[in-house]
Amino acid sequence: MGDRQGLLGPADVRELAGRLGIRPTKTLGQNFVIDANTVRRIVRTAELSPDDVVVEVGPGLGSLTLALLPEARRVVAVEIDPALAAALPATVAAREPELAGRLDVVRDDALRIGGLPGGDEPTALVANLPYNVAVPVVLHLLATLPSLRRALVMVQAEVADRMVASPGGRIYGVPSVKLAWYGTARRAGPVGRGVFWPVPNVDSGLVAFTRGEPPETTATREEVFAVIDAAFAQRRKTLRAALAGWAGSAAGRNGRCVPRTLIHKLGAKRWTWPPSPGLPSIVLGAHWTGKRRRTMVKGRSRTGVPAAALAVLAVAAAGRPDAVTAPGPPRRSRPRPAPVWPRPRPGRAPTSARGCRRTAR
Repeated sequence: MGDRQGLLGPADVRELAGRLGIRPTKTLGQNFVIDANTVRRIVRTAELSPDDVVVEVGPGLGSLTLALLPEARRVVAVEIDPALAAALPATVAAREPELAGRLDVVRDDALRIGGLPGGDEPTALVANLPYNVAVPVVLHLLATLPSLRRALVMVQAEVADRMVASPGGRIYGVPSVKLAWYGTARRAGPVGRGVFWPVPNVDSGLVAFTRGEPPETTATREEVFAVIDAAFAQRRKTLRAALAGWAGSAAGRNGRCVPRTLIHKLGAKRWTWPPSPGLPSIVLGAHWTGKRRRTMVKGRSRTGVPAAALAVLAVAAAGRPDAVTAPGPPRRSRPRPAPVWPRPRPGRAPTSARGCRRTAR
């Protein structure tokens, strides 16, 4: 992409915001990009084609919008702020008049839209997302717009790490699992704080996403997501205990059975130990990392992520059979001998409860 004179710089952003009476608010997560090189980098990393229809959430004053218009056939900007939504077409017409016809502005909440106007189906999502709703917006658009094949979003650095986390880590959670249901996500680079106005208190990062085929399962996406939400609601509990409120209490006296509702949805007849041949090992298995084993059925992970986080969850639901090996036997705790108190020291007379040495009379 060549250097374009229409891109906004720091002085342009502040002047435009002052003329419109715009004050960035934390409620809407407004941090405007003021660095033209960062905008060029985002568009270059998105790898857009001339036939792409791009969705941009939170265009703000138009810094990224002006860079997207020359690279795509159409840009649909979804903006919740009425003042910014009304000013964006005028800004584009003033700085890029020959590209103004490619822009469509939708004045709505990205979390509530059920579709986009026009006959063209969107193919890519490129946006500087508000930090407070970044993950819900991405998941909602992937579910609502099945034509989206790829995405490149700028989010908080910590959120970016959670979105691309793999099973077995401390930051692995609901965003990681649900995003893996739709496809593959990866980090596409860091973004410094100085490219925003106002300057945020956190670093940012780019997340690139490519949609894939949903995993093969008899359960629907809503059912799998319900399991994920229930499992991660109480991260420190085991899989059986975490899912008890969602699918009922567990059966069996040894505590190794999981609710039958979940069993049937995962295509297995029984969920006991040892697992039946019809149950995938990625669902009921042990996650091996070198010599350290994390049992999925009984016990918690040493990383703080319970059985639920590493089993249904990412692996079974997201179709990641390479992340988990065959199941191993459950852990068995050895009974500890009863403590003897007070314990006499060798060569010394026993002491009383107060710690005084008993003397023979």
